[in-house]
Amino acid sequence: MDKLKLLIWGIFVLAVNLFAEPSAKPTTESQTSSDNAASVEDIAFSHVSVSIEGGEVYPFGDLIDAVDNSFYGGLGLRYAYWENVDGIVMIHYTYFEPREDKVPYDGVHQVMGKVGLDWRLPLISPVVIGAGFACNWTRADYEEEDRPEFSDVGGTLTDNETEFGWFARLKLNFFNHKKYHVGFNIMWEEIWTLPKRSDMLYAGLYIERDLW
Repeated sequence: MDKLKLLIWGIFVLAVNLFAEPSAKPTTESQTSSDNAASVEDIAFSHVSVSIEGGEVYPFGDLIDAVDNSFYGGLGLRYAYWENVDGIVMIHYTYFEPREDKVPYDGVHQVMGKVGLDWRLPLISPVVIGAGFACNWTRADYEEEDRPEFSDVGGTLTDNETEFGWFARLKLNFFNHKKYHVGFNIMWEEIWTLPKRSDMLYAGLYIERDLW
């Protein structure tokens, strides 16, 4: 009788152990996924910076014959997105003065918006490369009563133009002081205009401040 009791207890303990192991696995997996999610949340938006920037825009291709080089200025937002990867949002403004023998406008207003990602090179920490999407809003500067021949909707830049494209950039930070950073920003932009693409090179200096 005692041997029977021992056998029953042995079977019960074995059964408990066998069923306990599978039930423990989901708990471990859920804890792992929870830890991974926590690490993502710890990185995303853990760091946010704002910046001001100014520099010069250099047109390429057919634009060289249409407009002169122009100064630009704008604002930027940078936030931590992933390890060594930052999200970026930028908005710039420039005023192009056309070559009088090529373009019959007094000037062209252009607002450039960009969103993308920056990758901080681990081996060369001051160097950052980035890329993303661009959206430009453009409008010719002229008085309609003086130039009625340019008032046709859709025919010229007088009715506003919005174009999309892409950009790539190289960012070099050369000065740091507490929450402030100073560096160079060089960008290549291609806008998908028709019948040909519009290419521009930006070269500017930025001042950035960490918010947190």
